[in-house]
Amino acid sequence: MPEVAAFDFDGTLTRRDTLLPYLRRALGWPRFLLAVLQSAPWLAAYACRLISNHRAKARLLRVSLRGRKTAEVVHWTEDFVKNYLPAQFQPEALARLRWHQQRGDWCVMVSASPGIYLHRVGQDLGLHAVLCTELAEEGHALTGSMLTRNCHGPEKVLRLQAWLADSPAVAKPVVLHAYGDSPGDIPLLNLADYAHYQGRPWARKTSGT
Repeated sequence: MPEVAAFDFDGTLTRRDTLLPYLRRALGWPRFLLAVLQSAPWLAAYACRLISNHRAKARLLRVSLRGRKTAEVVHWTEDFVKNYLPAQFQPEALARLRWHQQRGDWCVMVSASPGIYLHRVGQDLGLHAVLCTELAEEGHALTGSMLTRNCHGPEKVLRLQAWLADSPAVAKPVVLHAYGDSPGDIPLLNLADYAHYQGRPWARKTSGT
């Protein structure tokens, strides 16, 4: 059977979250702090588990990115990928990715971070697919809205299953390896035949949120 390796991004392939550093570098401190202040009630409500991750993130993305030109975003992404991310990758996780690639496994990223920079990362890493949170565009500019649901928790399982179903080159069934670092990765880890959580073998548990 073909083998598929599904990697989370933030905290798994990297040392920490990447969305806030991306927005900070893209917007500059004054505009970034303003966006955080405008999103603070939603972020606080999410921290208290009063609203979903999806709603809090949607607010932050809307106030940060609405109206930003696609060409401007491409420039931000090139700077971020070339000048910030290299120092953020976890060597052990990258080595594991390369191990799967050398074996000829299908390697995909399944992440809640936005596609405006994750697709560029996926190209550099030589991944077969990047399944992530996509942002809507209109008239060569971001609308600030999500085109897809936030790729977090159970949504990661749905996105991976849909990709497998739509990939005729990947024979079924598959042997699935999954790598994650947070409760939002637990549904994906529980789906896998072999899973690692924060670099250690994972035993199936009740899904987190």
